[in-house]
Order: sequence, then C-alpha cells, then structure tokens
Amino acid sequence: MKRIISVSRRTDIPAFYGDWFMQRLAEGFAGVVHPFGKKRYIVSLKPEDVVCFVFWSKNFTPFLENLKKMETMGYKFYFNYTVTGLPSVFESNVEKQAAIESLKQLSKIYSSKHINWRFDPIVISSISDRDFHIRAFEELASELAGHVERCYFSFVDRYGKVIRNFAEFEKSQGLKISDCSNDFKIELANELAAIADRYGIRMFSCCGDYLVNDKIKKAHCIDGRIIEELFFPEGFSYKTKPTRDECGCTESIDIGTYDTCPHGCVYCYANTNKGRACKAFRNHDKTSAFLGYTKTQSDKWLKEIKNGKTRQDSEQSRMF
Repeated sequence: MKRIISVSRRTDIPAFYGDWFMQRLAEGFAGVVHPFGKKRYIVSLKPEDVVCFVFWSKNFTPFLENLKKMETMGYKFYFNYTVTGLPSVFESNVEKQAAIESLKQLSKIYSSKHINWRFDPIVISSISDRDFHIRAFEELASELAGHVERCYFSFVDRYGKVIRNFAEFEKSQGLKISDCSNDFKIELANELAAIADRYGIRMFSCCGDYLVNDKIKKAHCIDGRIIEELFFPEGFSYKTKPTRDECGCTESIDIGTYDTCPHGCVYCYANTNKGRACKAFRNHDKTSAFLGYTKTQSDKWLKEIKNGKTRQDSEQSRMF
C-alpha cells in the first residue's frame, strides 16, 4: 500500500536525525511507537511504497546532501519549512539565518512550489507584541519573496505541556505571554495577509478556520493537491484525515517520536522539556529502527511484530 510519509510533526528529523533516516531508507522500513496508545508498528519506506515524503524542519541545511541521494533513489518530496519571527529566547537552538539561506537554496534546486513556509506559531508576549510580529513578518516576507508562494501560520496552541513550559519560562525570563482574543487574532492575521499579498505570497491558516476569508485560505500542511500538482499531473487518489480539530491534512503516516527534538522551542507541543529531548538526541542510535529507542529495545519489538506477538500495522508487517 503506497502512503504519504510525514517526516515529521513529532521531531525535526532533517535537522538532527538525517543519519537515522538514511539508515531507515537503506533498510527499507522504520519502526513507530504511536504517542497515544503506544501501538508499535512498522512502516515500509521502499520507493514503491512511498507516494511522497513531506519533510518538516526548522533547518534543512544538514539534510541537503541526503535529498540529492534520495532523488537518485526515486523518491518524491516537498517541504514544510518553519521560519518564525520570534525572538531567539523562544527558540534557543535555532540558527535562523542558516535556515533562511537553505530555504532559498531548496527553492532554487527544486521550486517555490515545493515549499510551505511556516510562520508558525505566533506567540504574543511582552517582548513579541502585535507590532513586533508585523515588523518581523514583513522582514521575512521581503527576504523570501520569489522563493515561496505559500505561508502557513497559526497562533500558539496551549496544550497541557505547553502551559507548564510557559509558566516556567515566564518565571525564568521575567516576561509575560498573552492569551489573546479571537478578534485580536483576526485583525493581526488580516494585516499579515495584506503584507504577504504585496510580496506575492498566499496565506493559509493552520487549524484556525475562524481566520479563513478571501485573503486567507484553510491550510493543508500535508496536501494531496500539492502532491498531485508536483508529481502526479495525471491525478492520484487521496483523502483528508485530520490530526486535530480544524486540521485539513491529507491522510499520511508519521515516523517521528516525541521528546527527541533539541531545538529547545518553549512553545513546542512535542517535547515535555528541553533536557529530556537533548538527552534523547545525544543518546540516539542511527541503527535502531525506532527513533529515540535503544537498538536492543528496537530489535526486541521487531521480533515481536514479526512473530505476531504485539499489535501492529498488518499491511506493513508483510515486509518481514
């Protein structure tokens, strides 16, 4: 069964785990532990089983050579590239200028149609107010004009772990993060859309349908229409499968693992805390089929799946 593979909403594989990912391609599969319910299964990564990879990252610089190798192997892919306007204190391990330069390089190598620029999330705080975001967005939009056609954005979601991390962050940094009204967000979103329009960029609201209007469309971060336009002009079959409320994404399967991304973004829903994620990165083993787990544990799970002793994805298990 051919699938769209998300790489990954749960961690930044292109920035930090390119060695693991290329090892997975060499072996033809990846193991996944679903973050909710802990179901373990395997996903085929053989070229004939992959419709397209959708890569998510804040910095593709370490991954550029891998993309060249993947092309020769027959894989198709496009990019969700996050470049926010937030102060560095919110993203303590993000090299923003390097990210901007590699985004431009990706656009030249592939095309502007291959890139979803994610100005995401927007966090309103005592050091990043409305005017700050307008200035930051215009600066980025002017620099990325011609290199991107689409900008995806959202306002930060206050999941449980995000609320806890925000509380600690506010105390340690001596600042205040605001929970703004929908009217405030609508006004700011429309101002950003007007700026984007001047630079030939279309705006898309991620999981915020109340922001959608004639200038702002509903986002589909994993988008069958984009994949069809880029790679299958003759058409291909796909369906929508939202990952949360008001999500417009096409059905895909994600091969990442929570609590493994060392970018250190305080707003991240995928990390319990920065220390845990950094430890996972330092200790990761590229030969382990399951990202973020030891090879011993991984091999044990693979054996159990092969022998039918654990819950698994029956379609993908046939590769063993």
